[in-house]
This record gives sequence, structure tokens and C-alpha cells, in this order.
Amino acid sequence: MFNQLTEKDIKAMEAEIEERRLVIRPKLLEAVKEARAHGDLSENFEYYAAKREKNQNESRIRFLERMIRTAEIIPDDSAEDEIGMNTKVTVEFEEDGSTEVYKIVTTMRGNSLEGLVSVESPIGKALMGHKAGDRVFVEVNKDFGYYLIVRSIEKNDETEEKLRSF
Repeated sequence: MFNQLTEKDIKAMEAEIEERRLVIRPKLLEAVKEARAHGDLSENFEYYAAKREKNQNESRIRFLERMIRTAEIIPDDSAEDEIGMNTKVTVEFEEDGSTEVYKIVTTMRGNSLEGLVSVESPIGKALMGHKAGDRVFVEVNKDFGYYLIVRSIEKNDETEEKLRSF
């Protein structure tokens, strides 16, 4: 399965890779070198901690590179008055009248605890392309679903926050 990412996501990941390679990597290599100079490696906690941190950085670089290489690029453009990628949506649940605010994001950034709903989730799929005032059916499975009313849509053109959540 491919990870769905937008061009903005790819650019942010590439920027993080560059920062990790050009800024963080040299600092971590220097920390390992300095800790190694302290002598006996068998009891040198600083050395092992520095080495672990260096390895975590390298692992993160490989992870981001793999994400970019295997990504399915999806468009993040939509009409100004309809729900699309990176749109903040206020919805009302028809059943009980409660409201929630969600932001539609790529599959890799979804985090329901923070109100980030994946475009591939049932609610994300159902909301895409709809406008404020629309009544939307969210199909959870073939036997169950529910209705939402789109109360408001807020487009956000600012640069996306860092993708450290990947």
C-alpha cells in the first residue's frame, strides 16, 4: 500500500531530510567522536547515548526517504467553497446535535485525538467535495452509517506545520 502525500508533505519531508543531513548529522558525529575520546568504551554511557542518538537520526532519514519513494501523490487543491485536503471543517452530528471540528489530512498525518482526519477514513471520504450546509452520509460499513451536516469550512493556505508526526 502506498502512503498518500501531497506535494507540500513531500517538500516538508525533503526539508527535514536536508536539515538532518547537513545540520544534525555533523553535530551527532562530533558528539560520538567526543564521547569515544573519554576512554574505556565498555563503561562509557555517553558514548552509547551519543551513538544511539546518531542511529535514530539515520533511521529517521531512511524512513523519510522511503516514504517519499513509495508515496502516492494526491492533489491538495479544491474549490474555495468545498472540502478538500487540509480543510478545517465544522460538522454537526444529526443524531445528537453535537459538533466537532476536523481537519482533512493525508493518510500519514491522520490523528483523531488531535482532530486530524485521514482522507481515507469513512468520515474523510464522505466529506471530500462537499460544501457548507450539505447533509453527508458517512458509511462506516455496509450495515452502519450516520448523517452529518457541514456547518462551516475553513481553508488554510499557510505552510503546513512540520511533519514530525510521521
